[in-house]
Amino acid sequence: MRKAAGLLPLLAAACAVGPNYQPPQTLPPAAGAFQTVVPDTSTAEPADRWWRLYDDPVLDRLIERALAANTDLRAARANLLRAQAALRETRSGLRPGGDVTGGTNYGNSRGGSGGNSGEGGGKTQWSYTGSVSVGWEIDLFGRIGRSIEAARGDAGAVAAARDRVALTVAAETARSYVDACALAGAIAVAEESAALAGRELAIQQARERAGAGSRLDTERSATALANVRAMLPTLEGQRRSSLFELAALLGATPAEVPEEARSCARTPALVVAIPVGDGRGLLARRPDVREAERKLAAETARIGVATAELYPSISLGGSGNFFRNDSVRGSDSLSFSFGPLISWNWGGLFAGRTRVRQAEASAQAALAMFDGTVLTALKEVEQALSLYAAEGERNVRLREAVTHADAAYRLADRRYRAGSIAFLDLLQAQNDLLAARGTLAGADQRLGSLRVDVFKALGGGWSEPAQPSAS
Repeated sequence: MRKAAGLLPLLAAACAVGPNYQPPQTLPPAAGAFQTVVPDTSTAEPADRWWRLYDDPVLDRLIERALAANTDLRAARANLLRAQAALRETRSGLRPGGDVTGGTNYGNSRGGSGGNSGEGGGKTQWSYTGSVSVGWEIDLFGRIGRSIEAARGDAGAVAAARDRVALTVAAETARSYVDACALAGAIAVAEESAALAGRELAIQQARERAGAGSRLDTERSATALANVRAMLPTLEGQRRSSLFELAALLGATPAEVPEEARSCARTPALVVAIPVGDGRGLLARRPDVREAERKLAAETARIGVATAELYPSISLGGSGNFFRNDSVRGSDSLSFSFGPLISWNWGGLFAGRTRVRQAEASAQAALAMFDGTVLTALKEVEQALSLYAAEGERNVRLREAVTHADAAYRLADRRYRAGSIAFLDLLQAQNDLLAARGTLAGADQRLGSLRVDVFKALGGGWSEPAQPSAS
């Protein structure tokens, strides 16, 4: 378990854990260069805003809009503001505190120093009181300091969670846009295939009317056309679903799908190789790793808080009190005090020790979660690169298959018109071409989605944009 924790020194300075945690200073081999070799990748560190590698202005605008308006991201930002406010509240423990009270009363009392009693014996009078108290806890055993460290770790974890949400929003926005564009391209391919099948059907119908063709060949051509047309509703439904998903990511209703996304008909392509970097940069970049590390730092600091509560609390303070009423006019009462105050709940030592053990167990669980998060991050990158490399190679082979299928269909068409082959051979060549085109269109969509998975696994590498105004 400690092996993965040795990656901790590679994180950014903001990711430093508490002083009680001493990780190894060696780097595991898994954190070096990634083993999977992908042709269109480089070892450069990911760009600040990775989606700009597509060089698609529409995609740039959509992601910027999503980062500003997405509802999940707005909630994450609000959670961060709350955590930062809690941190400021904890820091206030380093400053002196105090109370100021004052009041005035008007009334009467029965009886008095003159011995008068009975009805009307009381004297109506004014009374004035006031008090001031000031206290400052001396953080001799580090309770306040460790509390601040814990609060700082919590705030850092929430900030990393916000970054994780932003990464997901950016990646899913890009995926929805890429899928919509790829599906639009697949629809165009299906329409071209339907046009090709329609021309063949028209030719067979003309041959049948002229007595040169059979009814069987005409029905086979009609079947091929119907099969191609059957793909169009499915593709169109998937495209609309991607557009509706995009609208939700933008914080809009399904009726407010951006027209520029609706009109996209070509899958965005990268203009440069994907910058992959290495394991060192990955761990400092992945929001989930930073979130797990900050939680570990917070739980480590809480051990110090629980330990400090076993010792006495020492405070410096002072107080002053004032009292006056009409009966003692000219003889106002004023008192004050100043000095240290020591309080120690020695009766709760047993419960305090159990709280220390609870904090230590929580830190061990956080360490295990951190180790698991690091291993998961490395695994996800390797998986994403492996799947992307395999799909890229498959895409190349599918393009070769389309080229050969197109050549075979053209050759079969010429030979059929020359009367050297049967119509069934021509129909088979046509079906092979249509199937190859459809498979390639689906592979293009999958390749685009896997490319987004690679960026997402690499941790994004983007900076938090300026928050929109309240309006």
